[in-house]
Amino acid sequence: MTFSSLGAAYGAYKDSQEHPTPELLAPAGGWEQLAYAIRFGADAVYLATDKFGLRKRATNFSLEDLPQVVGYAHDHGVHVHVTVNAQMHRADFDDLPRYLRAIDEAGADAVLVSDLGALRMARQYAPHVQIHVSTQASVSNAQSALVWHELGASRIVCAREMSMEDIAAMREELPRELELEVFVHGAMCMAISGRCLISDYLTGRSATDGNCTQPCRWKYSLVEEKRPGEFFPVEEDERGSYMLNAKDMNMLAHLDELRRIGVDSVKIEGRNKRAFYVATVVNAYRQVLDGADPAAFAGELETVSHRPYGTGFYFGPAHQTPESDAYIRPYDWAFDVLECEPKGDVWRVVGLCRNRFWEGSELEVLAPHEPVRTCLALNVCHMPYEEVVIDERERPQWQPSSPQPLEMPVNCANRTMELYAFDIPFPVERHTIFRIQRASRTTK
Repeated sequence: MTFSSLGAAYGAYKDSQEHPTPELLAPAGGWEQLAYAIRFGADAVYLATDKFGLRKRATNFSLEDLPQVVGYAHDHGVHVHVTVNAQMHRADFDDLPRYLRAIDEAGADAVLVSDLGALRMARQYAPHVQIHVSTQASVSNAQSALVWHELGASRIVCAREMSMEDIAAMREELPRELELEVFVHGAMCMAISGRCLISDYLTGRSATDGNCTQPCRWKYSLVEEKRPGEFFPVEEDERGSYMLNAKDMNMLAHLDELRRIGVDSVKIEGRNKRAFYVATVVNAYRQVLDGADPAAFAGELETVSHRPYGTGFYFGPAHQTPESDAYIRPYDWAFDVLECEPKGDVWRVVGLCRNRFWEGSELEVLAPHEPVRTCLALNVCHMPYEEVVIDERERPQWQPSSPQPLEMPVNCANRTMELYAFDIPFPVERHTIFRIQRASRTTK
């Protein structure tokens, strides 16, 4: 199924279907993540600029970038949702009108808010932008959702603590024009809807202002007052645990169930993740939303950096992994294709080394709307250019270090973000991802 979330075509499609395919909403922390989210099938992206978002450590866009970001996304038929969901303090409202006007003028499609004051100002200063209620608002019942709707919200991002049964019941009590969005993949927070004070208490960096240091992932032991230096492990019992490590969410196998209960948008978490993560996860969810067997793509979600997977609160209490805070990371992004040209019976690819690979390495090829293929990297050469300027909106430019570009045969491609070339047995498109299996599957 070809699916777009934009315009009258989407509205007509939704109106004509009892259970329409949910919109796929992906994170975009910067230009590269944005481009790969779009390339691999996102219907919409969500992002922050330099203020009022909850991922201050992410590579966020500047407010001045926003018109170009929106233009790029709209040129590809993709919506842009801007997060304005940090905890609002009195001083924030001095700058918020200017900020919201800029979002409105940039042509963004929606703002995500969690504060009633921010919603009030968004109605006044961004009148052309839809208002979505962030999961930070902890909306978990129809009465709360209806209040937000009466105040101007067009979409609710459900509290992550809701079960499938809860969401289905809430959907039945709401007008159809009020859309529901849910998270389906990514890191889970141990606090209610991410509203956590532990980071602020331990480090002075507040999660509700976008500066979470993730102390729930740290290793803790108990110390008894009269036995200093004697540490006791923190263990989980049948009642659960607290400042411990939550499993990552993975709902790939349950997208049809979410569609049947009336969910309008499914959302991937990960604005602190790199483009390799975004591309892989978006590709898997896009393929399954378009009708592929979830079992055929379940393995794809194992190739990116993640903690052990669970299904959050959808089917009962969420689970934790108290034994370790390590990530499972079985693959690296090895190569990003910039050019592919025929060379006799093979194809010569030129692109950027992202992580080390060798002459003869077996690489896996990830491309939109295609099955994963494997090939060997043969006749690997380094291309010694002085500089590679990459702009996802333009063709990359490189300046040769000699009058004639040279290809120097090498046994190992190990200079990150420098140009290499090698032969493969089939053609690939620009920005196809080549990945390589790691020797070690875990990393801190």
